[in-house]
Amino acid sequence: MERRKPKHVRVGDDLLIGGGAPIVVQTMCNTHTSDVQASLGQCRRLAAAGAQMIRLTVPGLQDVPALKEIHRSLREEGCKVPLVADIHFSSDTAIECAKVVEKVRINPGNFHPDHETARRKFAEFLRVCKEHGTAVRVGLNHGSLGKYITELYGNTPFAMAKAAMEWLDMCVEEDFFNVVVSLKASNTVVMVQAYRELVKMMQESGNVFPLHVGVTEAGNGDAGRIKSCVGIASLLREGIGDTIRVSLTEDPEKEIPVAAYLAKYFSTETIAERNPLLDAAIEWGPRLLDREIDEIPESAGLGEYLRDEIMQAARRRFYRPEYIACPGCGRTMYRLEDTFEEVKRRTLHLKGMVIAVMGCIVNGPGEMADADWGYVGEGGGRVSIYHRGEPVLRHVPDSEAIDKLLELIEAA
Repeated sequence: MERRKPKHVRVGDDLLIGGGAPIVVQTMCNTHTSDVQASLGQCRRLAAAGAQMIRLTVPGLQDVPALKEIHRSLREEGCKVPLVADIHFSSDTAIECAKVVEKVRINPGNFHPDHETARRKFAEFLRVCKEHGTAVRVGLNHGSLGKYITELYGNTPFAMAKAAMEWLDMCVEEDFFNVVVSLKASNTVVMVQAYRELVKMMQESGNVFPLHVGVTEAGNGDAGRIKSCVGIASLLREGIGDTIRVSLTEDPEKEIPVAAYLAKYFSTETIAERNPLLDAAIEWGPRLLDREIDEIPESAGLGEYLRDEIMQAARRRFYRPEYIACPGCGRTMYRLEDTFEEVKRRTLHLKGMVIAVMGCIVNGPGEMADADWGYVGEGGGRVSIYHRGEPVLRHVPDSEAIDKLLELIEAA
């Protein structure tokens, strides 16, 4: 397997993405960024565990001073792992973060409901990034595309790639090339198709940017790891992918070994200790997803449970519900991991149904686009329940929300 060699992107003084550099492993804090000490503690642990980039959510301008303090403290301690500010909606917040950290992740289409205004704000943001030497990730997720693009192309992998290309073309127009792009989805088939479409479009344009790849809202446990390996390996085996994150609804430290394993598997590095579960997902999942095979052969020696999980991750056969669950971040206002486990426990009999458990209202409703039912935290001990993308109950006390979800499913 020969990796594609897109333009290289510099993040901070020492880290390179793309251009033939090794695959970069990253993760994201799930602390509240405004809690400086908790965020610092988690950043230290993530760096020690091998994270090469660490992302923190910045909900608004009021959180920028905390981000600045986290960055300053880490650098004073000698920790040089680049920090990435994760921004939703506010171009003003993105601009201020670009003056503080090494990289900013944005979806420019969310900068303003009016598309031309969003373009103008994105151009202003890029000029500030250029001035400060800040790298950018243009990150679009399935289900979070703007009305402008979905009215033209629907909510499809092609639409995701087209939307990304518009913003990348703007970067070229602004002579700004320090850009990474991502097109994540919780559906492995959609995710892989979107990246392949984008690679073709970038090659045709003559400007190939590095790609951050991952399966978003993959869940937890074996299922989350297998699903992530199936999607990411399908791309890495084609040389697509320059930086990766395995998004798990667990402590973010637990994401790093899986991502590092994938990075080593598709490089010349030796893996000191083999993990059979990951190897099986990496070997058989992509072949199933691409329909090179219809079943995992008996000769593979896999047990029924592992075969079933890989088949489900590749979306070839469903033997249980399909779960979508975000990993949580500083916007999450309830006990996400515990709630997800309880939802799974009480819905395990609903074979083939797609159920989402999302940390917040900011991007939850959009990014659970595939879900039949969704449980979305509002904050303040309240929950919204969604059915096929539409809210059916709002402001439900979280002590009652799982019961209400089950009642609605049973009545449907």
